[in-house]
Amino acid sequence: MTETPTIGIVGGGLAGSLLAILCARRGFRPVIVERDAAFDEPAATDGRSINLALAARGTEALRYAGVLADIEPLLLPMAGRRLHEGGAERFLPYGQRRDERIYSVARAGLGRRLYELARDRFGVEYRFRHECVGLTASGAQMRSPETVYELETSFLVGADGAGSAVRRALESAGAVRATEEMLDHGYRELTLAPTAEGDFALAPEALHIWPRGNFMLIALPNLERTFTATLFLPLEGRPSFASIGADVRGFFAAHFGDALPLIPALEREYNAHPVGRLGTLTCTPWSYAGRVLLIGDAAHAMVPFHGQGMNAAFEDCVDLDRLFAECGSDWPRVCAEFERRRAGNAAAIATMALENYREMRDDVRSEKFRLKAELAFELERRHAKFVPRYAMVMFHPEISYAEARRRGAVQAEILDALTRDARAFADVDFKRAAALIAERL
Repeated sequence: MTETPTIGIVGGGLAGSLLAILCARRGFRPVIVERDAAFDEPAATDGRSINLALAARGTEALRYAGVLADIEPLLLPMAGRRLHEGGAERFLPYGQRRDERIYSVARAGLGRRLYELARDRFGVEYRFRHECVGLTASGAQMRSPETVYELETSFLVGADGAGSAVRRALESAGAVRATEEMLDHGYRELTLAPTAEGDFALAPEALHIWPRGNFMLIALPNLERTFTATLFLPLEGRPSFASIGADVRGFFAAHFGDALPLIPALEREYNAHPVGRLGTLTCTPWSYAGRVLLIGDAAHAMVPFHGQGMNAAFEDCVDLDRLFAECGSDWPRVCAEFERRRAGNAAAIATMALENYREMRDDVRSEKFRLKAELAFELERRHAKFVPRYAMVMFHPEISYAEARRRGAVQAEILDALTRDARAFADVDFKRAAALIAERL
């Protein structure tokens, strides 16, 4: 009788739990080790990474795992961006179809729900407060509050985030090379309170942005009718986290006057929450000895400005599960094919995430950007080949990240050519547009 392969998963976060569900469905025996406390134990937040944006790649992964219906009650739909400029608001839709929405979801709530599903429905074993301290010939060396032991596995997956202990162990052994390119911008998270009547203080069906050129404030809705606001700002210079000093209220009054009354605990939260750092992680290779594999942020962390970190990690889980179906327990083949399929896509979305930061904090303010956005929607209506890059990334999981970036670059050149001498939508030459699309797409 063949023994059921044990899949060790280091990291009990979102990707780790989803992968464990898929492994259990595949007939493997997943064991998750997580250095933090159990989800049902009280834990203090550090003011970081509270909200996430779930898009089509993520919802498709949850549907593939058979758990989307269990997650849907946690989701708040957002149909577009609502810009706050000069005391006025302007809505920019993400897409032009009813299903082209993204969803605000609390990281803690989503993590807890996936954990409960994995544990209760799929029988996944979790070991909390167990920390990976090294790798062994047949698994990983773990440290629990009681002892140090070896976790023996058929296959080991590092799903433990950008600070991955598995990756660092591989780096120490010279088995992988990793680089982190940090932005000179950071972030702090704050809370926008509900109204006195307990309702949303802002329209809940949008991601709110206060674009200010080199910095911005954003806000995503929560189920309890608050918003999680995130201030993105340079670390040094003026303005910056270094220059604000103690006058945080004066800074908000000067730049985010309409948001200021909605943040009653501004000074307390600002001072209590640390400045989070932002960066892009590149790692090569993603596997070792055909039996240890890195996925998600452990292999390819990115900045959050396209809202795709979680979605890309979920897509990793689905592709890995499909490889299990194709390759069975041929772990070296699984590792090699997984990196071949995913590495180019990871590089593409990391680049697009960086580009989207400039768009969110600056480009959205320009008339030329608005004209191009309007034109892109019109070209999408007229030509099946033309799909705006944002839509390809967020709403078309059948289009890879790498292909979205490639096609997006061609389409950007087409939009540049069509709007170079156009000041308004009526100035666009649509016959030329058709010719360019036929020729280049």
